[in-house]
Amino acid sequence: AQSNGILMKFFKGLGDSTRLRIVEALLDRERNVSELIRLIGVPQSNISNHLACLKWCGYITTRREGTSVYYQITDERVKKIVELAREIIADHAENLYACTRIKS
Repeated sequence: AQSNGILMKFFKGLGDSTRLRIVEALLDRERNVSELIRLIGVPQSNISNHLACLKWCGYITTRREGTSVYYQITDERVKKIVELAREIIADHAENLYACTRIKS
């Protein structure tokens, strides 16, 4: 039961739309906060809060270069999870869109 709770927490970490957009923005390369703000279009404080959550949970790490901090995916398996999810979505998109039990 406890491992189920941790698994739920893991997916909730990726389940927030802003956090997921941040993770997706970092899939191909590292980025700094300014780049993420421009790409995602939410205020800096919002981005920073989500980055702190993603870092705390181990999805991303930071690298400092001068005054800039760059964020990157910590674990290649996070990239694989997103890739697998996209594959599943491609195979089941019609069902997912039609599902009324899960709100988007």
